[in-house]
Amino acid sequence: MSHPHYEMPQALYAAYKHASSQKFYPLGTVRCSGDVMFRSQLARDLGCLLDVDETVVAWLCLPVEFATVDGAHVPDLMVDYEDGKRLFLDVCEEEGEVAVSEAAACSHIHHRFVPREEIEAGCRLANAKDMLRYANYRTPLNDRIRLLAALEEAGYLAIAECMHLFREVQPMTGISWMLLNRMISADLDERMLGPETMLRRFTAGGAR
Repeated sequence: MSHPHYEMPQALYAAYKHASSQKFYPLGTVRCSGDVMFRSQLARDLGCLLDVDETVVAWLCLPVEFATVDGAHVPDLMVDYEDGKRLFLDVCEEEGEVAVSEAAACSHIHHRFVPREEIEAGCRLANAKDMLRYANYRTPLNDRIRLLAALEEAGYLAIAECMHLFREVQPMTGISWMLLNRMISADLDERMLGPETMLRRFTAGGAR
């Protein structure tokens, strides 16, 4: 049985075409559930934050288009959260477009503009970018078990105290991958990751 021909909506096609010709760093992602396509570095930066948000299950680039009074609009990202909520996000410099917000509300779409100031606040973005350089690596089992066992015994350890536990991969490569994959946790907001940063075993529902 043949399937009916699917023709991609025009605005969505244009967004895909533009984004697929761009390249923004870091390239690696953890919870993007589709093709990695961004229209701006700011949208890429928001994707970095989603990858280290412990309440996020998955996110998708350029998910849909919906009609506004100014024409069709394609959000930058769609995010699914652990509590079942689905949110469509757009980045903006300061304030978003009223027409987009109104159209989303009329269509019963949960949508929000995220300003640059919020994305770049604190150290979370810088830490996320540093860790995502290692998103496509994998911490070997021996190294994972050594670190998890040490944290189980001690409760928490500074990064400097964990360096000797890694024998098959570079320590920060191994630690970054385990942070991204929610095996361990650390405070990413206060300061840049460093020797004094405290690591703990990850617990669902813990503090950001």
